[in-house]
Amino acid sequence: MAPTSLFIELGAAIVSLAILARVANRWGFSAIPLYLLAGLAFGNGGLAPLEFSKEFVHIGSEIGVLLLLFMLGLEYTGAELKHNLRSGMPAGIADFVLNFPPGLIAGQLLGWTLLPSVLLGGVTYISSSGIVARVLGELGRLSNPETPVILAVLVLEDLAMAVYLPLVGVLLTGGGPAMIAISVGVAIAIVLAVLLIAIRYGQRVSRFAAHESDEVILLTVLGTILLVAGIAEEFKVSAAIGAFLVGIAVSGPIKEQSQRIFAPLRDLFAATFFFFFGLEIDPAALPAVIPPAIALGLATAVTKILTGYWAAGRARVDRKGRLRAGMALVARGEFSVVIAGLGVELEPRLGPVAAAYVLFLAVLGPILAKVSK
Repeated sequence: MAPTSLFIELGAAIVSLAILARVANRWGFSAIPLYLLAGLAFGNGGLAPLEFSKEFVHIGSEIGVLLLLFMLGLEYTGAELKHNLRSGMPAGIADFVLNFPPGLIAGQLLGWTLLPSVLLGGVTYISSSGIVARVLGELGRLSNPETPVILAVLVLEDLAMAVYLPLVGVLLTGGGPAMIAISVGVAIAIVLAVLLIAIRYGQRVSRFAAHESDEVILLTVLGTILLVAGIAEEFKVSAAIGAFLVGIAVSGPIKEQSQRIFAPLRDLFAATFFFFFGLEIDPAALPAVIPPAIALGLATAVTKILTGYWAAGRARVDRKGRLRAGMALVARGEFSVVIAGLGVELEPRLGPVAAAYVLFLAVLGPILAKVSK
């Protein structure tokens, strides 16, 4: 495709997202559902398919998730993270117990074999860190009393993925117990190493990276985010959790500089993430799977609300804060799509069911978060 045509295509898409953001701002709700629907309109089988710049938008969308989680990590110190993880462990266990079985059971009811059903359990278990982070920021709730509880649940989910993804990957390739043990062990070791650096040596890292020039800070921090995220993915660990831990490690003057520099970049790339997510869904594949997807979505929206409500209650948050915590966790997104993509060859229906399910909750989640004042 000629560069001029590529620029026109991308420019038109971004201007469209800007118009949708203006509409959302005017009416006082999150722009995320509109970005998702715009992706459906421009995707395969949509009103105006976008064929040639998907790779570019895809890379931008992945950077968007990393920046969302990095900015969320900036809000917390290593000591706060350590405390939240310790106090949030019971909530993390409750989260798994309440939200993994519905997907597993639904897969069995649909007549699938065990492994695709386990993958659907992963789809229903994990909330979208990207969507939740964006919604909390949009609604000005990063300093709310329930936000540390939400954060603890999200981090524990991402850490659980460090075990789940290598385990499923080995099972899909037919690996034995020894291969499973090695893959899971390496993933856990990488996560613990990054956690140790973020919590114990974050101050030193920040002092070393500090500089008066915005340009130097931009290049240093962005490069570090991408490097840590890339290394994490090489070892089958969440790139998002890597970016989050970089945010935790950044402190002192460099923290304020980073917040100011990266906020506009986060907003730009985050919009492309939600747009690309919609691009990936074929509207023609949705009608047949909408009934089971919505039924599963409603059931797991309730289980997520119960998770957040109970977890925030343990932290002695008031009733309104408990509801906000539960509503904020409803959205599913990037991880659910990744998990579903692992098993589409085993069970072709897994892709469309997961896509319809995620799209439904990616729209419902921000709406529920908005109304839970």
